Amino acid sequence: MPRPFREPKLVIASHNAGKVREIAELLAPFGTDVAAAGSLGLPEPEETGETFLDNALIKARAAATGAGLPALADDSGLAVHALGGEPGVHTARLAGPQRDFGLAMRTVEERLAGKADRTAHFVCALALCWPDGHCETFEGTVYGTLVWPPRGDNGFGFDPMFMADGHAITFGEMEPAAKHAISHRANAFRKLVAACFGPG
Repeated sequence: MPRPFREPKLVIASHNAGKVREIAELLAPFGTDVAAAGSLGLPEPEETGETFLDNALIKARAAATGAGLPALADDSGLAVHALGGEPGVHTARLAGPQRDFGLAMRTVEERLAGKADRTAHFVCALALCWPDGHCETFEGTVYGTLVWPPRGDNGFGFDPMFMADGHAITFGEMEPAAKHAISHRANAFRKLVAACFGPG
């Protein structure tokens, strides 16, 4: 049985402002008081995992231990099929220390030159950890196609060049509520909510 979340406060184990905002919006209906790891002065742990889930657990455990509070971490990224699943767990590194996702998108586009297959999927792994070391994990995906040039100013990361299957606009062009309905993060969150935030 998953452990239900009953605590009044939750740390979002991320220093990415866009990700913190999106997670806070997804948690808003549950009245949970959230604080970003950065605002608590918690350092960013080195993400040495080989999978998204590994990295989510590293971040959630570090924040839960450092803050003495439950912590939720998300590790997510883009898997480009013609590039063998890259950048994958190294998605954020493409943006460099300045987190320049314009640069990251150009890098992916350059690597796709001459390739007909532009399909890709986003993966989101969530880890909810308590200070006592207990963790619950969830994963979500969304499939789509990469467009160029990037379109839209909403979202963050690779959103302006990702168009989900069955849609004619990119995540960067979608209103937040529309993206929250179908994104990889939303899919993972539905599993988290059903397991840990549901009635009971």
